[in-house]
Amino acid sequence: MKIIDAHAHIGYIGGWADVGITEEGLIDQMNTYDIEKTVLCCEDNDFTLDVMKRNPGRIVGCVYVNPLNRSTVDPMESYVEKGLTAVKLNPLRHAYCADAEIIDPVMEKAAALDIPVCIHSGHPPYSLPWQIGLLAERHPDVQIMMIHMGHGHGVYIDAAIKMARKYSNIYLEMSGMPMPSKIKEAYETVGHDRIMFGTDTPFHHPTVEMQKVIVSGVDEEGLQKIFYDNASAFFKIEK
Repeated sequence: MKIIDAHAHIGYIGGWADVGITEEGLIDQMNTYDIEKTVLCCEDNDFTLDVMKRNPGRIVGCVYVNPLNRSTVDPMESYVEKGLTAVKLNPLRHAYCADAEIIDPVMEKAAALDIPVCIHSGHPPYSLPWQIGLLAERHPDVQIMMIHMGHGHGVYIDAAIKMARKYSNIYLEMSGMPMPSKIKEAYETVGHDRIMFGTDTPFHHPTVEMQKVIVSGVDEEGLQKIFYDNASAFFKIEK
């Protein structure tokens, strides 16, 4: 089965995390675990472009944007013209609320460029599923991937599913979310086309994230959709 990893990073994350992976390590990992393509989120957008050039056909690049910093918002169009095909927002890292009006210019640019937005979820007070729901309500023409679908807190996971049911432009990515049963619940109640596989490399190992999908109870068609088809459609990846 072909696999698309809908969310990964390159680099070292110090402090409490103390994890990291190199470009070579990521490609080796992809080859080892039959991951055809990886959606890469790095704060250095030029580095992402370089990784794409060095690994043609393997990397899908996101424009990493900090809405508090206009110098990352203004060049969005130019990075899309160069080949990046989605936006990455991390309210937790940059300390803004996921429903803040300061995000609106980014969302409006994304709508005009017809590209999706990927946003970290699961950590108060910045990135709660309800906040992402309000953002989705305000920007119904933008497809939003809720990274981690609530992450590690059961109440937030439940909220992520509820928000995705309520707002048809919310999609769910399951890396770091510990409950396989919620993958099946999302698949069956949010929509077969609106949940996708991710690893959040280097924070999680591919085999751990894969196993959650495999044991979730979805059928073979569901595995194909979660592991590949849904991300392919969301990121407009040519097959």
